[in-house]
Amino acid sequence: MDVLGNSPSFCVTSDVFNPRRFRSIPRNRNLVECLLSNVNFTVHKTSPVTDDLDTESIVQQSSSWCGIRPLPRRKLDAWSGRRKNPLAIFVSFQSGLVCEENELDNSLRVAETEPNLQDLPNLDNHRTGAKLLIQELNLKVHFLEEKDEDTLARSILSLSRSNKVRSALELYLSVELSGLQPSLHACNSLLSCLLRNGYLKSAMKIFEKVKEKGMASSHTYSLILKAVASALGCDSALNLFWELEREETAKKSFDPIVYNTMISACGRANNWVQMEKLWGKLKEHHYNGTKVTYSILVCTFVRCGQSELALDAFQEMIQHKIKPGEDTMRAAIGACSKEGKWTVALDVLRHMLESGLRPNLIDYNALINCLGKAGEVDLAFKVYELMNSSSVEADVYTWKALLNALYKRARYADALQLFESIRRGNKFDRNHHLYNSVLMSCQKLRLWDQALQLLWEMEESGIVIPTVSYNHVIGSCEAARKPKIALQVYKHMVHVKCEPDIFTYLSLIRACAWESLWYEAEGILNSVTPPNASLYNTLIQGMCLRQQSMMARKLYKRMQDCGLKPDGKTRAFMLQQLSKDK
Repeated sequence: MDVLGNSPSFCVTSDVFNPRRFRSIPRNRNLVECLLSNVNFTVHKTSPVTDDLDTESIVQQSSSWCGIRPLPRRKLDAWSGRRKNPLAIFVSFQSGLVCEENELDNSLRVAETEPNLQDLPNLDNHRTGAKLLIQELNLKVHFLEEKDEDTLARSILSLSRSNKVRSALELYLSVELSGLQPSLHACNSLLSCLLRNGYLKSAMKIFEKVKEKGMASSHTYSLILKAVASALGCDSALNLFWELEREETAKKSFDPIVYNTMISACGRANNWVQMEKLWGKLKEHHYNGTKVTYSILVCTFVRCGQSELALDAFQEMIQHKIKPGEDTMRAAIGACSKEGKWTVALDVLRHMLESGLRPNLIDYNALINCLGKAGEVDLAFKVYELMNSSSVEADVYTWKALLNALYKRARYADALQLFESIRRGNKFDRNHHLYNSVLMSCQKLRLWDQALQLLWEMEESGIVIPTVSYNHVIGSCEAARKPKIALQVYKHMVHVKCEPDIFTYLSLIRACAWESLWYEAEGILNSVTPPNASLYNTLIQGMCLRQQSMMARKLYKRMQDCGLKPDGKTRAFMLQQLSKDK
């Protein structure tokens, strides 16, 4: 027993770790109590116990160092009979302190020591990578007594699911160094645990080891690519993906889930160009996209303004008989509205209703607007009636879409009538968009007095009147040959500090030219700085039409002196005037 006197680390070996095998141990004694001492004591299973081992003297001397009250017999029996299998529970004592290893699965028995990598046997390159990872992360090596790979895999799974990162990683590397191979499920669970807790660098090293063995599955690649995209950005994930895609082994493991992972990462970054490329690769490998694939494609393409691509993805989804979700159908209706494909939009709406989904206000507005742009007024009002029957209240965008639909079909009087009915409603929202829609109809009908009335109504209600509203009123006066009224509106516009634009000046000059108000027209022309060629062309053409050749020639020369170029129509008029003068 000189060994015990020097207080070194030692071990007791047994084929079955059962206190009853130690016949000399008193019944009220517990082996764990006897092992608590000032020495480093480790128990593990190596070989059957020899007959000449003096277990009683060992236990007695160890107990004398501990000085700890023994546990009751019932606790001893409960501890010793807790396991049916012949495996001992891992116990480690260092410097008199108990090292609790609750993180390890109870079905696994290992002996934990400080890593002495020089004492390990010669390993191949793959296992050398495990040694380097142990050194870099300052991990401990567990010399495994359990050799069953399924049992070890279950232990790695348990530790990983419990987020016990260090223990799971140490156990995995110990299995690697022992020449055993954990299952793919255990490796993926460990990767997920590392990534979930922010250990991307360690996860990448484990991923490389798994990939080198040819074990990596589509789930493995999806885990890594998603983590890289979240931590380092979409571009880094794309670089890794294209690098893996060039490897034949990895390429064979790719499936739609891997592509979905990258498409989703690109979608979050609004990188629709790479999304389209990944979509093409998916079809190139003869894979059919899933519901997730097309949902991401349609929604992202619509968000990025690529309505045509969104509709292509949606139609391909329908061809593969994949039922689109609510978000996908709503995005498709928006894309149809932008592309003017009202027939597809109606099909999507019908599909939503048949699926038991309730279109919202945005869906109805997009469809009504699409129908209005296509001139399908009757269908637009049918959708509006369906919207009312669904208890969805119309808003300003609904009314604007209906007014524009009537204007598109030259039903100006119906537009005015609809506006009057809207204005009489209790929930009329005074909005300049609605007024502008009806002012366009007034301009077509030459109802300058009604246009003025609407303009004063807008001012009294406190609406901020944009320049386009004044332009519509001045245009109504121009159409009705009321240039003096148009000039008054223009002066009022300047008075309220609403900045006129080129369309305002053009309408005023045309109105003045029809009534031969040349002085007023030239005054408007001179007020515009810098000089504008379109205004000169309009006034010169008006003078020629009113047989004012002398004034037209002077203005034409002045235009050239300003460095402005006349258009073809102006030059033709001037040539006609010169031939008449000759």
